[in-house]
Amino acid sequence: MTKRRITPWTITRETLFYGVLIVIAFFMALPFYWMLVTSFKPNEDIFSDPIRWIPDRVTLEHYLKAFTLVPFGRYFWNSFVMAIMGVVTNLLFGALAGYAFAHLRFRGRLTMFRLKLASMLVPGIVTMIPTFIIIKSFPLAGGNNLLGQGGFGFLNSYWAVVLPGAVGAFAVFFMRQFFLTLPSELMDAARVDGANEWRIFWSVYLPLCKPALATLGIFTFQAGWTSFLWPLIVFNDPKMATVQMGLQAFRFNHQTDYGPLMAASIVVSLPIVVLFVLAQRYFVQSINLTSK
Repeated sequence: MTKRRITPWTITRETLFYGVLIVIAFFMALPFYWMLVTSFKPNEDIFSDPIRWIPDRVTLEHYLKAFTLVPFGRYFWNSFVMAIMGVVTNLLFGALAGYAFAHLRFRGRLTMFRLKLASMLVPGIVTMIPTFIIIKSFPLAGGNNLLGQGGFGFLNSYWAVVLPGAVGAFAVFFMRQFFLTLPSELMDAARVDGANEWRIFWSVYLPLCKPALATLGIFTFQAGWTSFLWPLIVFNDPKMATVQMGLQAFRFNHQTDYGPLMAASIVVSLPIVVLFVLAQRYFVQSINLTSK
């Protein structure tokens, strides 16, 4: 193993590189820091001129008001359940489809995968109305008859959010690319030992996909947790509101109550931060493996 030669040019280049990264990270973290500081400021200090980056006084009144003004406990539960259901379905079905497209040979495999991949090019706003009609007219759901008439289908239920994104095109594409990095000799050896396709997938390949599953889980949970427009369309029952919909409660009569809004935003951001910290090791490992 040859030692890396360190020259003045190498030191200068790496210093500039990391210096630029630090500056970019600083400006990206600045809005989050302002949100955190604002959540602890009294109302009269929020828009002080000049901006006080370190508050003179610290108060928790905004956090108390945030949880008494709206039922955030219920909103947290709704968002958490829908995000977890989305993670489970995308990990399971995405892994199954990715395994099939990567290692199984069947007629129309490439065509089906290309069609699935092409669906990523269609903006979500284009399919929103057809998806709403399907959810509302789903047969034998929500009072509907066999023809999908007479009721509300899956509207005002968790399934209205979970089913349209139960197996996303990105999940299938991401898992297929990861399965392609795993050797097919494992499958051949398992077949020689008499394992069927399900046993090969579940016992041989899936345990090797922990980095990819963790990464996909982070992306899926974040997408479900931060979803706003689609839940706003399919939910008209206040008990089904999500945390993102709950943040709108701090805007009324063309005014915004920034203190409680920033406090609630901090609390809403915590699950994403905690999830990334816990799964960071698998996330980095997945990036390293898929980049080879």
